[in-house]
Amino acid sequence: MTNSSNPASEGVERRGLMFVLSSPSGAGKTTLTRMLIAEAPDLTMSVSVTTRPMRPGEVDGRDYYFVDQKRFDEMVAQDELLEWARVFDNCYGTPRAPVEAALAAGHNVLFDIDWQGTQQLRGRAAKDVVSVFILPPSVQALEQRLHTRAQDSDEVIRGRMKKAGDEMSHYDAYDYIVINDNIGIAFESVKSILRAEQLKLERQVGVTAFVQKLRQQL
Repeated sequence: MTNSSNPASEGVERRGLMFVLSSPSGAGKTTLTRMLIAEAPDLTMSVSVTTRPMRPGEVDGRDYYFVDQKRFDEMVAQDELLEWARVFDNCYGTPRAPVEAALAAGHNVLFDIDWQGTQQLRGRAAKDVVSVFILPPSVQALEQRLHTRAQDSDEVIRGRMKKAGDEMSHYDAYDYIVINDNIGIAFESVKSILRAEQLKLERQVGVTAFVQKLRQQL
């Protein structure tokens, strides 16, 4: 099994990683996620399972796996989810099987989850998890970005700002912190973290055989 898209170890079998991006709403996480997916060929987005109804334009298996509450409860009971949470009246979770298959094939899986989901992932697969928290450069910048999106009312924005304070209080639960003052610079930082983590010895499971082959050729 070979992952030819490894940036610096082509030909060496490696294990993939779970790459978590978290941030308060408006800090740039969604933009960074899209940029990463577009540029990294061996990075796939984790698709969550949810009990909420499908919205117009959504596709089952692409946006979410849509299930009823009974099936979701079965998945929890049978340990089929790496992490899960109830948000208001709906449940969301990460199916275990597709993620573990991707990691074994040497592919990286990108997660857009909060700190609680990140902690659950760590509890189940700590050695495979790399987490990054995106911070805004200032409260003023965060509020301005939320207003610029023109998607929410002032009341909703106030709620998001209040929630941001709670989310930012958990910054120390993450491996890396990136302050998004400039989206291009922030993207290069996040991309560098991903590249460096790919090259860790414990993830390059084929490096021993590779070194032995090199030594035999001397």
